[in-house]
Amino acid sequence: QVQLVESGGGLVQAGGSLRLSCADSGRTFSNYAMGWFRQAPGKEREFVAAVNWSGGSTYYADSVKGRVTISRINGKNTVYLQMNSLKPEDTAVYYCAARGGSYIYTRQSDYSSWGQGTQVTVSS
Repeated sequence: QVQLVESGGGLVQAGGSLRLSCADSGRTFSNYAMGWFRQAPGKEREFVAAVNWSGGSTYYADSVKGRVTISRINGKNTVYLQMNSLKPEDTAVYYCAARGGSYIYTRQSDYSSWGQGTQVTVSS
């Protein structure tokens, strides 16, 4: 099982940008599908973006489509979430997740490995 560590969160103004990173602190996740989820206070954890193991296919939630890009560099065991035009409603703890498989996965239950989360706060 991979060991995931997120970084890059912080406080930004509305309209600003952040790039979140997820690194494997243990075994490589080059052969894993990856996803990003977020959870705001009092809210259910929701899907944000996903990428397949090759990096050739991506999928985004409607709430972030056009503002977010997920990418991966398997050789460096790193996956990124580039977030632009941030809004206050993007404020949440962001988690990366991994699982074996050749497809794109969008459900929390699809993933078996999770990072500890990184806080993103967008001020207005």
